[in-house]
Amino acid sequence: MKKRILILCTGNSCRSQMAEGFLKSFDGNLEVYSAGTKPAERVNPFAVKAMQEVGLDISNGVAEDVEKYLSQSFDYVITVCDNAKETCPVFMGKVGKQLHIGFEDPAEATGYEEEILAVFRKVRDEIKKEFKKFVQQIEY
Repeated sequence: MKKRILILCTGNSCRSQMAEGFLKSFDGNLEVYSAGTKPAERVNPFAVKAMQEVGLDISNGVAEDVEKYLSQSFDYVITVCDNAKETCPVFMGKVGKQLHIGFEDPAEATGYEEEILAVFRKVRDEIKKEFKKFVQQIEY
């Protein structure tokens, strides 16, 4: 039976998109979605590039509003930023577990392109490590 997981962030343009990409690649028995409390206009191009470097394509990702998912049921709702944790809405559907696995916001990185990309790579690698641990603890 597939586990339904929703990854929440503020903009749904970086961390939640990367986490969604990794979770889908780790386990085909996961039905993974991501959304934002204040969705951005698009997925951050640096997030797309950082994920392409590890062989995952998130370029077709769409920043979605969490409102779309409030009436649905999930086995896990996971916030990946402190703001989303604090403003996480009330879900009308059944939620098995709510977790917080926080990461710094790479979208706040400044500098030259290579410096910004270095921050995205660091956060990408942290997301991969933490969500790999998470997947190993899922009970079917």
